[in-house]
Amino acid sequence: EVQLVESGGGLVQAGGSLRLSCAASGFSGFSFDDYAIGWFRQAPGKEREGISCVSSRDGIAHYKDSVKGQLTTFSDNAKNTAYLQMNSLKPEDTAEYFCAARRSNCYYTRDPFSFYEYDFWGQGTQVTVLS
Repeated sequence: EVQLVESGGGLVQAGGSLRLSCAASGFSGFSFDDYAIGWFRQAPGKEREGISCVSSRDGIAHYKDSVKGQLTTFSDNAKNTAYLQMNSLKPEDTAEYFCAARRSNCYYTRDPFSFYEYDFWGQGTQVTVLS
């Protein structure tokens, strides 16, 4: 079973940047290339929101409209790791951030921002943006 471990969260001042990592393992005969990695976030009292998806095989990424231009996701297949680069952070970006994986590409997924599309999840990493 695929295991995902997020890291890189923390406290940051508004306007700052953070890079989150999602280290993957346990592919059971497949490889990291075979997986799409989605990033989600969940603020207190709110539903989990899908914000990006990257297809590890070709690096093609998809973004929710609300984060386009602010977030960048990419993968380093040699390290079996996906990243979420977050710039110009605002207090409303404060949330628990999760990565998730499914064995497919983002563009073969009916909705790459839906948590129903993903089979494996990390434990999350907290991002807090101070005003």
